[in-house]
Amino acid sequence: MADALSRTFASLADPTRRGILSMLLEDDMAVTDVAAPLAISLAAVSRHLSVLARAGLIRQERRGRVVWCMLEPDALRHASIWMQGFGQFDPVDVDALDALLERERNA
Repeated sequence: MADALSRTFASLADPTRRGILSMLLEDDMAVTDVAAPLAISLAAVSRHLSVLARAGLIRQERRGRVVWCMLEPDALRHASIWMQGFGQFDPVDVDALDALLERERNA
């Protein structure tokens, strides 16, 4: 679990990846749609998506020629459980996470 936990936190450390997660909160998206509002190359977006997928935060699915990205709904569960172990953190509030990702997206 430590490796998965490290990948989760490393993935969330990047503002571009947090922005991508925020976009995917709304709906599944094609890779090109994810890339459209970002001021980086499609190759860079693909690398960010790969990091998110390896961390288990998203999954990608090929439908014909198009690769779709979708959030994994329970992806942050292990991180939440780990943080609860310190007794300083409340369980992850999905609504608060949604608000945080929305603020990041609009920043």
